[in-house]
Amino acid sequence: MLCLYGYQIVWRSILLGIAQAFGVTLTFCCNADYLSLGWYISVMSFFHFSEFLVTSIIRPQNLTPGSFLLNHSKAYGIAALLSWVEYGTELWFFPGLKKNYWISGIGLFLCIGGELIRKTAMLTAFHNFDHLIRTQREEHHQLVTTGIYSLCRHPSYVGWFYWSIGTQVILCNPLCSIAYSIASWRFFYERVFEEEVTLIHFFGKEYVAYQSKVPTGLPLIHGYNT
Repeated sequence: MLCLYGYQIVWRSILLGIAQAFGVTLTFCCNADYLSLGWYISVMSFFHFSEFLVTSIIRPQNLTPGSFLLNHSKAYGIAALLSWVEYGTELWFFPGLKKNYWISGIGLFLCIGGELIRKTAMLTAFHNFDHLIRTQREEHHQLVTTGIYSLCRHPSYVGWFYWSIGTQVILCNPLCSIAYSIASWRFFYERVFEEEVTLIHFFGKEYVAYQSKVPTGLPLIHGYNT
């Protein structure tokens, strides 16, 4: 099993490294028409590799090929595929649409900001962070309310939410920008609700008090209320 995991980790790392190199090449060495595509590829490959890297620091015992989040869900894969189809179609029929570099710049800002927020949240929570919602409280599991968690209850979700939307703004994909905003909001609405049910079960009044003082950080999402 360890040998198989090692192989899967290696080929994913190589794939992301190649993607990163390709994205940088498009950004700095190719026609400006593909600048936004270079940004997008670089942002995507960095996000997935950094998820694995940070997990290896904070929870090495839980490290698996899935820590890259490349196979996050079928819906995630379909959404990515649809965004590529929209980009290619609009690049062919409306090439001028993809040359709004100031819009792409806003998307890049959202992605960088979202990335920083998410990774700060992961490192602040450290071993208390997990990619999956826990159903049982571990012995060392503590409620983190300091640092970035003093500003919002779910900073890792906040970062991912804006990063996700930013990827489509980078590509100047109007349809997917709207679709990603709606889909991401619905996903995190359900995710936060489900997670807070378990957090109240784990921490009781301590978490309820934390809820009353600190917002989720996500627009129009208030979480589970007792």
